[in-house]
Amino acid sequence: MSFGLIAIIAIIIALVGVPLYAVIGTTALASFLINDIEPSAVSVEIYRLASAPTLLTIPLFTFAGYIMAESGAPKRLLRFADALLGWLPGGVAIVGLVVSAFFTAFTGASGVTIVALGGLLYPILKNEGFSEKFTMGFITTSGSLGLLFPPSLPIILYGLVAKVDIDELFKAGIVPGILLIVVLALWSMKNGTWQREKTEFNAQEIWASFRASFFELLLPVAVLGGIYGGFTTVSEAAAFTAFYILCVECFIYKDLSLTKDIPKIIVESMTLVGAILIILCCALGLTNFLVDEEVPMQIFESMRGVITNKYAFLLFMNVFLLAVGSLMDIFSAIIVVVPLILPMASEFDIHPIHMAIVFLTNLEIGYITPPVGINLFISSIRFKRPITELYRSSLPFLFLLLICLVIITYVPSLSLLWVK
Repeated sequence: MSFGLIAIIAIIIALVGVPLYAVIGTTALASFLINDIEPSAVSVEIYRLASAPTLLTIPLFTFAGYIMAESGAPKRLLRFADALLGWLPGGVAIVGLVVSAFFTAFTGASGVTIVALGGLLYPILKNEGFSEKFTMGFITTSGSLGLLFPPSLPIILYGLVAKVDIDELFKAGIVPGILLIVVLALWSMKNGTWQREKTEFNAQEIWASFRASFFELLLPVAVLGGIYGGFTTVSEAAAFTAFYILCVECFIYKDLSLTKDIPKIIVESMTLVGAILIILCCALGLTNFLVDEEVPMQIFESMRGVITNKYAFLLFMNVFLLAVGSLMDIFSAIIVVVPLILPMASEFDIHPIHMAIVFLTNLEIGYITPPVGINLFISSIRFKRPITELYRSSLPFLFLLLICLVIITYVPSLSLLWVK
């Protein structure tokens, strides 16, 4: 039995509904066995993953993000951001972009942002005069905005899989992430210019809302300052974040009960983490086989006659990754696809940090790419709207993000600005 036949069988059983980790793990073991290779690589990769010092950051940052989403933090942060920026034309939408990016950075674009903030943003945007189409497209897009900002879970996972310095990835994503927010903010201002009456800048409300959300606003400053100031490692920052936000929400704001709410949040957040780690362990074993058999190099050789330079390769990769991002969740896509494209990117002399940011930007856009972008379905269920309505609402935002993707792809200095 050839590997091609195994791959076809794997695709079929995946379409039937067999869990992804089972499909990948079985494919890895079968591939080793049919080639008379000892399948110890699977256990070796599991050990390597378990011994990675940055692995601990995944459950800790995820846990912190889920706590914030379940607490009153969204309301407090929205109030402060609205007081700070709400007087601008389209200011409420800009507020939504900033707060959504903040939450997505901590929750990993898992749909939590739409669930946690969507219900708050929808009536606010409607009351400010934004159209139904704009509002639905805005909320759907915001659900994955902020994926490039630290301490984004996909960035950490990418660093583990690609063996790239996570601190460097954190820095590399800041400018491209700001670009996405600025472009969408300008679009929001255009839509909001004639949609609302201008409100006065209120310093008292800014101060009151700042005091109300002070401990939550302090978090990103402390975490990023600790990492980039050289005071803490990423793992230490993750531990601090989880402990800090637990104390803040349970004992200072008292939004959550340590005995009633926290156990449920632990189960929900660790279910996500467990699924990621199981898929990751199985996929690393399969990746080991593919690398040993030089599959990426074979793909590269077959493409050499069609794709002759790195610019054509980047174009091809963008189209491919947009399709992947609309069909797979971001964690599975990172685990499965990254090991295949990295060798090809290296052949075209594409910087690994730039490659990472382009990859993650594609998958972020994939969340709202028809026909099966996951954010489209989450919004459809959350707001009880037909999926076709979400397609139409999201198209302007998709077009703007694609323009940003082209800029990020072909202007690598944006990603490498702060990289050594």
